[in-house]
Amino acid sequence: MAQPAPSASVLDVIDSAGRDGDGPAMVMTVTDIYRFPMKGLSAERLDEASLLAGETLNADRRFAVALGSTPVEGAYSEWKPKTSFLALVRNEKLATLETKFDDASETLTVLRNGRQVSRGKLTDGVGRGMLEEFFKAYMGDEARGRPRIVEAADGHVLSDVPDKVVSIISKASVRDLERVTGKPVDPLRFRGNIVVEADEPWTEFQWIGRNIVIGGATLRVIDRIERCAATNVDPTTAARDMNIPLTLQRGFAHTDMGIYARVISDGTVTTGDTVTPVDD
Repeated sequence: MAQPAPSASVLDVIDSAGRDGDGPAMVMTVTDIYRFPMKGLSAERLDEASLLAGETLNADRRFAVALGSTPVEGAYSEWKPKTSFLALVRNEKLATLETKFDDASETLTVLRNGRQVSRGKLTDGVGRGMLEEFFKAYMGDEARGRPRIVEAADGHVLSDVPDKVVSIISKASVRDLERVTGKPVDPLRFRGNIVVEADEPWTEFQWIGRNIVIGGATLRVIDRIERCAATNVDPTTAARDMNIPLTLQRGFAHTDMGIYARVISDGTVTTGDTVTPVDD
């Protein structure tokens, strides 16, 4: 079935954003803050986050479950592509799990249907081993042998991109995607760190190459986020029930949702904060 085309006003915004950076004034407010301590697993909602220059949110993508076929040595890993780890792009079964990370004890608790199924300290060999046994049994052949839990080595992050960045998702843009899909799209499909409410969709693309202030922090927006098949997975049901990249391409002539920004000045971000573009 043919997908509806974006409205002329939306195309104007995208065209302006992609070419000269000019456009209508924007008002954006932070509605949600998330971190993902273990790559591919649950989002953890935060009321506030302290951002440090050149760093991600605290503990965001600090750990990952490397496939049994991925060569790793010891408990640490430099950045590797997402295909090296258990990830939603191929392992939607992960979305049936709920995980909770405790900063003080560095312990990960894994639940399924509200019941604890595994628990272990991620910085301890015994704790990692218990969790690895669980993921081996739970993921079966998808684990490609015995998986290994790894922590990001110094200077690295286990995100989809090697840069230490913060991802920002606009609810207005997600709603415009819903207009094309004809059904609800959970913003958590895009696993963003900061979710904002905006007056108009796609205006965040105007910020590429500019600085923005969120709460007490200043960030430099560096790129749009190209989307992959991981977004096809419903984060609540684990069903692979949409083709988000294809829908974006058909509806908007691109496969992007959200932006990456690098923290350049320390500060605290809180839900309710305003997002303000600033001149260099």
